[in-house]
Amino acid sequence: MRLAGAHVAVRRIWTVELRAQAGGLTLVCPACTAHTSALKASSARSAALAHLACHARAEALPAHLRSCQCRTQGCVWHPRHRGCAGPVLLALTRDRYGRSWRLADTCSACASATSNTAVVPDTLLGPSRPHPTTCPPPSVHGKLRLGLKERVRVREMLTYLGTALPRFTSPAARLLAVQCALRADACGHVRLRAGLLRGMRLRGHRELWQELAHADWLELPDFKSAPVRLRLLDATVLDQAPGRRARCRAAHWALPAAPPALQLTALVLAAHTSAEAEHSTDMEILARLCGHSPHQSAELFDRLVAMRALAAWHHNRDTDEVFWQLSVHHTRVPPAGRHQRQSVL
Repeated sequence: MRLAGAHVAVRRIWTVELRAQAGGLTLVCPACTAHTSALKASSARSAALAHLACHARAEALPAHLRSCQCRTQGCVWHPRHRGCAGPVLLALTRDRYGRSWRLADTCSACASATSNTAVVPDTLLGPSRPHPTTCPPPSVHGKLRLGLKERVRVREMLTYLGTALPRFTSPAARLLAVQCALRADACGHVRLRAGLLRGMRLRGHRELWQELAHADWLELPDFKSAPVRLRLLDATVLDQAPGRRARCRAAHWALPAAPPALQLTALVLAAHTSAEAEHSTDMEILARLCGHSPHQSAELFDRLVAMRALAAWHHNRDTDEVFWQLSVHHTRVPPAGRHQRQSVL
């Protein structure tokens, strides 16, 4: 005999709103009737994300009890798509002005169809654990062979930063944010050697730090110090799992070897590569993670084919899916030639 109603559906939707008041912003959460004192604009975004992360940690559920909250709401959070499908994930959504944030259990299909949304991996909501004080040394020439764990870790961070950072954030700033987030300790402190920044071709580019500071994602470092030391303001990335040593290995795998725009595109494609011969993802997702329009992303895909980093790619405009095949001889973007280093996208 089949037993019905063994489990009651649990509502897992948390929202916070940043409201203006005299002296700054206040954080309002209907779920716990929380009202914070005045927040500075530089810390408001971090406080909102940290508050949502606390709810998700405190109200954790086994996977088999979680259901798509978007579907229970009648799928009003997104335009019509092909229907609910895929595993139930934690989806973070912000309004276009960054004043309202929602964290909810959502199936992968609904999460992909919802604007200004990124999946928050379980590794960003892991329990507190001690972190080693130093990162493991990079391998020869700063390159590591392609590893499944590193690829997954980088993909998760790229996906999260796709929503945590403003849409207009440049590719170079996104690459810098990935390195900082993966190398941060439990207190949000990051230490970057001069050689690392020089290898990324980002040494001396103060505008990238100012771009991330303007987004209230980090504090501006002291540019006179060596190595560069800074503190992240995004509290959500402070308590990650796995430990810092594993995250540093992922950071080394993600080190750029080409101009930032081209390298970020290659990194996004590599992080979304599966075990199959041909890989696919929605163009809107790839464009958002690459920080470009779909048209600009298509041009970058063509350049990767010309560099033989990609064997081929195709955009199905009916389903908006991008299909690609990695080159047999390249799993990473090769170093740019002299003419490529001089080009600016």
